[in-house]
Amino acid sequence: MSALFARPPRFSPRTIGIGAAVITVLIWTSFILIARASADPARGGVLTPLDIAWCRIVGAALILLPWGAYLVHQDRTRGITSASWLRLSPLPRRITISVGFFGGLLYALLAYSGFAHAPALHASVLMPGSLPLWTALLAAWLLRDRITPGRALGLGLIVLGDLMVGGLSLLRAFDGGDVWLGDLLFMSAALCWATYSVLARHHGLDAVRATIAITTFAAVTFVPMYSVLALTGVVQAHIFAAPLKDLLFQALFQGWGSVVISGITFTQMIRHFGPVRSTMITALVPGLSAMGAVLLLGEPLHWNLVAGLVLVTAGILFGVRAATLKTTEQAILQRATA
Repeated sequence: MSALFARPPRFSPRTIGIGAAVITVLIWTSFILIARASADPARGGVLTPLDIAWCRIVGAALILLPWGAYLVHQDRTRGITSASWLRLSPLPRRITISVGFFGGLLYALLAYSGFAHAPALHASVLMPGSLPLWTALLAAWLLRDRITPGRALGLGLIVLGDLMVGGLSLLRAFDGGDVWLGDLLFMSAALCWATYSVLARHHGLDAVRATIAITTFAAVTFVPMYSVLALTGVVQAHIFAAPLKDLLFQALFQGWGSVVISGITFTQMIRHFGPVRSTMITALVPGLSAMGAVLLLGEPLHWNLVAGLVLVTAGILFGVRAATLKTTEQAILQRATA
């Protein structure tokens, strides 16, 4: 009888860390494939890119806005007088608006719009590949981070990889087609997320509170405005005419999965593996998403895409290795001077 009331087994920190890493990589990879399949009209997608962004924000807001209101209430109960925004975001108004504009709103609009023009194979190279490049450059400019020779080599490989993909699409722009536009949107989306990351680091933001803040800003500004424009017919939108199952799927995956669950699992992965090893794990995303685009979406794998994928992945790993060596050298120096 006592066995019936025994406590469920507790997972070890290592098991939790590995599980969080697997979930994060799967969601990040699936995001690229599902967003392309959903936003591409040729594949029968019934929602526009802005419709999908609306679903993402609404889905995430259903969880994160009540969570944010609870955190604000808890802070006030404990006598913490730090500012909040609209009593929904646990961060001050100015920080909520700045990080929310780049990380919550503009990133989603640019990324989903890119999938309407360019294939998932391009996104698998350009979005994960551009992110460390933009982050390093912004951190060097705003945070005075030093770019070591090893990191510079990694960034150079990333630039070459991006040029192999996006550069060739730009050269073919005069032949017709708009793949180049999708590539520019992917790289712009990565720039927005890098800006959010650097701002979060600059302000020392907690991951959960920052995620709530960026969702709050997007929900308060974009959702009401886009809903009104859709109802009045000013913009071509299908959020009030599309099948409910399509809206629910996008809200669940894009909102709950891509925003809420992957945000939590990514934070848990960093706690266990650390930021450097976590970056090495997420370097799997370009290759896995490219493989999924070929096998599941039937996209052709041209030689320049393979070359770009190899260069970008190598660049990420070189950059991570350089960061590891820098951290080790700093730890040795601290011990020597202690």
